[in-house]
Amino acid sequence: MNLGRITGQVRIVGAGLLGASIGHGLRAKGVDVILHDASRSTATLAIDYGAGRAPQADDKPTLVIVAVPPDVTAEVVARELIAWPRATVTDVASVKVGVLEELIALGADLDRYVGSHPLAGRERGGAIAARADMFIGRPWVIGRGEPFRRRAVEDVVIELGAIPVAMSASDHDNAVALISHVPQVVASLLAHRLEGASDAAVALAGQGLRDTTRIASSAPELWVQILGANSGPVAEILRELQTELGVAIEALETPDAPGARRALAEVLAGGNAGVARIPGKHGTSKHYSQLVVMVDDKPGELARLLTEIGEADVNMEDLRLEHSPGAQFGLAEISVLPEKEAVLISELEARGWKIAETFA
Repeated sequence: MNLGRITGQVRIVGAGLLGASIGHGLRAKGVDVILHDASRSTATLAIDYGAGRAPQADDKPTLVIVAVPPDVTAEVVARELIAWPRATVTDVASVKVGVLEELIALGADLDRYVGSHPLAGRERGGAIAARADMFIGRPWVIGRGEPFRRRAVEDVVIELGAIPVAMSASDHDNAVALISHVPQVVASLLAHRLEGASDAAVALAGQGLRDTTRIASSAPELWVQILGANSGPVAEILRELQTELGVAIEALETPDAPGARRALAEVLAGGNAGVARIPGKHGTSKHYSQLVVMVDDKPGELARLLTEIGEADVNMEDLRLEHSPGAQFGLAEISVLPEKEAVLISELEARGWKIAETFA
């Protein structure tokens, strides 16, 4: 029995990564989750994994969450609004203006519709990759709508551990163009350069390349839809990038020309200023010191390192792992508060760990 904020049944249409993850999270809170998908096998798989149950004739959902591809979102939302005349209907599509405009054109009942979008996901898709904890601590945009209907969506967001953020459809689309859609294009373009690279060059790849190309493995079919639905804002930012790339290219082609090195420095400094604005852990703007610790590639070593960091009474803010090509050890990049850096270095070295690098 659900004793939380949500009363009544929640129907989820779309049993892919987002839909199934929402289902897992709500079921963990005792919510009666109804799961539907146009693909019977997809729905069955998600139900088998425990993301919800099959629809029944006497279902009466109070909230419907549409989690289908962007190109059919409005059509499905409109259909669900008709099928469940008392329910609040939301969608989790990554673009909002196009969906809203299409719903208006369809004559849908917008009094019961609230657009939303969780800023969460994984490189892998489908119900098999779904996780109940995927939304914890992540922003979840909630669009404009009737206060009662917005609260129904907000209750789900809070129950799933996400952070509700009020934002209009146009503001949302402009924001995600910058923080999500353009990074996808840039990562894909950079990763494409690897296709013609030699095996020897690719073997030298380090964490920097992995960080900047990680999302390039995302499904092209989905991203063609997303980028097409938000093409205007994405194209505008890419044009701005094109201008700055032109400045960098010109400086690199004539590095000894007057002002060339200054132009490069300003490009890099602009990156410093921008990355400093990215929220850190728990949404704060704190910056951390990083230690790179060499970890032998054998069972139990990473667990021992984490245990001994705890024994040193230092809170680890973040952890990244990288294997050294051709070597029997890995590199653990540990982020800590700057005031804890010296203490941790001293403690770890006293326990026999080798610190490969430190940087802020």
